[in-house]
Amino acid sequence: MNIYIIMAVQQLIASGTHLVAKTVTQQVDPSALTFLRGVVSSAALSAIFYVRERRVRIRRSDVPLLLWLSLLAIPVNQFLYLYGMKFTLAANGALLYATTPAFVLVFSRLLLGEPMTLSKVLGVTVAFAGVSIVIFERGVDFSSSYFHGNMMILLAVVAWALYGVQGKRLITSYGAFHVSALTIILGTALFAPLGLASLTWFDPRGIAGSDWLGIGYLSLGTSVVGYVLWYYALGRFDATRVAVFANAQPILTTVLAVLLLGQSITGTFVIGGTVTIAGVLLTQRR
Repeated sequence: MNIYIIMAVQQLIASGTHLVAKTVTQQVDPSALTFLRGVVSSAALSAIFYVRERRVRIRRSDVPLLLWLSLLAIPVNQFLYLYGMKFTLAANGALLYATTPAFVLVFSRLLLGEPMTLSKVLGVTVAFAGVSIVIFERGVDFSSSYFHGNMMILLAVVAWALYGVQGKRLITSYGAFHVSALTIILGTALFAPLGLASLTWFDPRGIAGSDWLGIGYLSLGTSVVGYVLWYYALGRFDATRVAVFANAQPILTTVLAVLLLGQSITGTFVIGGTVTIAGVLLTQRR
């Protein structure tokens, strides 16, 4: 299948993720949701892994990196993202994830020694300026839940970018499915202590049918299909070129949020979003 079609499908799934996450986190505790999502996706991936891969092929020397990627995938990225979405807007989550290419560029420079041009440095600066406009849209109130939610998602984006940059070597060695499946399964195991504890204050028996459908989307659509497609593309393109597809998320999510959730879009968001995407596009100039 054409790599651009694969990334288009991955971005459609990701754009829907922000809407579903915003809806479900209003009813389901984020820590319990992260755990339930991980359990469902791990069960599906384990079954597919057994049929397709048969055995774990990770060399002992690569186990520490695999565990680090697993920590980034579930306890950091997914938990902070769902926690943040409880307090901010779906469109904000999508816009913050559009900064992924900028973070990938920075980490590629710091961790892999890839060169940075003047246009890339300028692009990263502009992108973060745009994000700052959105984060501080309601003023500089560090105690507000809105600001808190935005910052949690920004940290989740940092984890997602690291997951992509640092996971590329393992993808090349073992394949996209092998690595993404193991990181989600192990990441769920790492999150299990907090996940099980969350079930003492949140009873999953009270989850509505529509929210279970949302959990299914987050588990199977995002964590299984979305993650595998993301790592598949990373195995064929450089990390920055793959990450730039995240630019489509704010547009798709914003349209869907207005149509399906009735969310209003402010002028500040439009300005911040435009500046952010302009900065990200600038980082792609040779």
